[in-house]
Amino acid sequence: MDRDQHHTAEGDQWEPVTDITTCSAAAQSDEEQNEIEAEISFQVNNDNPETAALSGTSNSPSPSSSMTTKQLQDYWRNEKRRCRQVKLLFEIPSTRIVEQYLSKYVLYKIIIIQTGSFDGNKTVIERRYSDFEKLHKNLLKDFNEEIEDVTFPKKCLTGNFTEEMINERKLAFRDYLGFLYSMKCVRRSKKFIDFLIRPEMEEAYGCLRGGQYTKALEILVQVVALQEKLTKHNPVLIVPTLCAVVVCHKDLENPASAYEYGEKALLRLQMHGGHRYYVPLLETMITLAYELGKDFLSLQEKLEESKAKRDQIKVFTLKELAVREYIQ
Repeated sequence: MDRDQHHTAEGDQWEPVTDITTCSAAAQSDEEQNEIEAEISFQVNNDNPETAALSGTSNSPSPSSSMTTKQLQDYWRNEKRRCRQVKLLFEIPSTRIVEQYLSKYVLYKIIIIQTGSFDGNKTVIERRYSDFEKLHKNLLKDFNEEIEDVTFPKKCLTGNFTEEMINERKLAFRDYLGFLYSMKCVRRSKKFIDFLIRPEMEEAYGCLRGGQYTKALEILVQVVALQEKLTKHNPVLIVPTLCAVVVCHKDLENPASAYEYGEKALLRLQMHGGHRYYVPLLETMITLAYELGKDFLSLQEKLEESKAKRDQIKVFTLKELAVREYIQ
């Protein structure tokens, strides 16, 4: 852990935000198509799960020659609105100085907001200089050519806690995150996503393992909102977190809420029957459905079908899987 003893020299100032914006537009010329297709595919399955296995099936009306000009215009307007890619903005409005026995450092408050529509699930996290520095060093290993020209705020021995230095770094880190997110290869990388969610995940799973389900649930629900925005290209990535939420709700005797999140996880696994969470999740959902008086026979059929395709190996329970996540 560093002591935030850093300094940004006058010659190392960040390029204007307009330059970063220009880079973002250039970097996203053709790359949006795959993300849009993934989001459309998941949205179709979400709206009509029974047709999920049918390739190219959509529950939206298709344009036809019988449509009037106005109907066609409305159709394509709705399609464009439905397919709009999720974009995130990063703001750092404030900081706080933390003083401990042998260290003193600045925590930067990062607000992550989805653009294009009202975001009722904005995410707030805090990171210190050393977290940004670790991210930058890790990304240089995989994306050296892409980010080699980015000037990262340097360390210094004095002046780290002056208002001028803190404000300078607030702007620098804001632009830095925006620049990283502008590149598809970086924003989809595990290292970038981990920077945004891993500290909270480690705390939440630590609480889960310690039986502090209420506190774990509070953190996990916040992380899920951000994870959904970060993993549109691969919705399966959010399944472990959704299942951890199921475990918390179940142990807190909230079966209806547990079932709700379990349905969200199953929806993302319907084309991934071999996923390690699939069978444990089905077993849990059958128990919850029976408790809630819901139909569990269809779930039972899926479970038997999945087990018939598997070798006779030990299958962990959903809780046993959850407590194994994020163990350092």
